[in-house]
Amino acid sequence: MAEDVVGLFRRSLEEFGRRVHAVRPDQWGCPTPCRDWEVRNLVNHLVTEQLWVPPLVSDGLTVGAVGDRFAGDRLGTDPVGAWDAAAAAALAAFAAPGALERTVHLSYGDRPAGEYAREMVFDLVVHTWDLARAIEGDEKIDPDLVDAVYSRIEPEVDSLAASGLFDPPVPVPPDSDEQTRLIAATGRRP
Repeated sequence: MAEDVVGLFRRSLEEFGRRVHAVRPDQWGCPTPCRDWEVRNLVNHLVTEQLWVPPLVSDGLTVGAVGDRFAGDRLGTDPVGAWDAAAAAALAAFAAPGALERTVHLSYGDRPAGEYAREMVFDLVVHTWDLARAIEGDEKIDPDLVDAVYSRIEPEVDSLAASGLFDPPVPVPPDSDEQTRLIAATGRRP
């Protein structure tokens, strides 16, 4: 299972990273499907998410101990470089021997690091689509990643909107492919 989770995480980083590398200089201010976020805000969010992984997984710190270390703009003058560095550090933290068996101390409680990695995969996969849509890039996501995420969230689709993190699911035709159903489940219009 550890290899599977690390592999999914690696592939989700690659999918998002491919879109980050495709952002043209004139696209950093383009709107995204995420309300109130432009491309730069979206990429900054994912960079920040990756920056949290080493202190939480490798160092065993709590959210409180990390504090506001990662607040604000983490992209600087080299957004692509910031992404590459943060992604590499996060992958190294999850791939370290025994890392997925550790407990991480998140803002909403303690979780196994393997579950935290799966949550990160979910975030990366959905935001890969957001970024691709924003830059008019390739929106097709690795079907194995889509399946890994959708199979876990499908039973909880109705509770996603209740979390306050997602808009209500968007209706799609019953014969829609799995990626369309995933994107719609998170309140996005595919």
